[in-house]
Amino acid sequence: MPSGKDADAMFPAPSADSQFANYKIGPQDVLRVIVFQEKDLSSDEVPVDSSGQIVLPLIGSVQAGGKTSQELARDIGAKYNERYLVDPQVSIVVVKAASQKVTVEGAVDDPGIFEIGGTTTLLQAMALANGPTTTAKLSEIIVFRRHPDGVYAARFDLSAIRGGLQPDPEIRGGDIVVVGNSFAKQLFRDFVKVSPLLATVFMRIDN
Repeated sequence: MPSGKDADAMFPAPSADSQFANYKIGPQDVLRVIVFQEKDLSSDEVPVDSSGQIVLPLIGSVQAGGKTSQELARDIGAKYNERYLVDPQVSIVVVKAASQKVTVEGAVDDPGIFEIGGTTTLLQAMALANGPTTTAKLSEIIVFRRHPDGVYAARFDLSAIRGGLQPDPEIRGGDIVVVGNSFAKQLFRDFVKVSPLLATVFMRIDN
């Protein structure tokens, strides 16, 4: 399983433009819709309903759920372009990401599923679970992340991150953070039991 620089490459530290860059909009999120030079069509707070829809002036309901901000901006621009505006410039900002959650498990004081908003790092995710236990293996922090072709994992050393020797990786909605090598291996085996096909796209964690 990748660790050190290989892990950093797979799970990079947050950058200035990483906030919500690949985030998929979901129910109960709140968006800011900006239509350039069209104040009446712009709004600071547009809620996403339980079905993933938003309602905008002139064009009515638009499917936002499951799309990134850039994808939604293109769709809204196309709808306005059909009848009302010429080449509109639309920007979408995720104001509140209610559907973005991370799971922290293993040797932590308060394991569970936590809502995160904006850019969150591994240290911040650990703080949500009130930190590692006194017996936690700080060199065995494993982060699982789902990609279109499967689920990947990488190992991090929390002591090295705290000491500034290793970048603090960005944690995204849907990630699973596991503290403790034996627990992480069991979780991996459980994933494989549920879907053996995923075994071919998981990074091995038995080395």
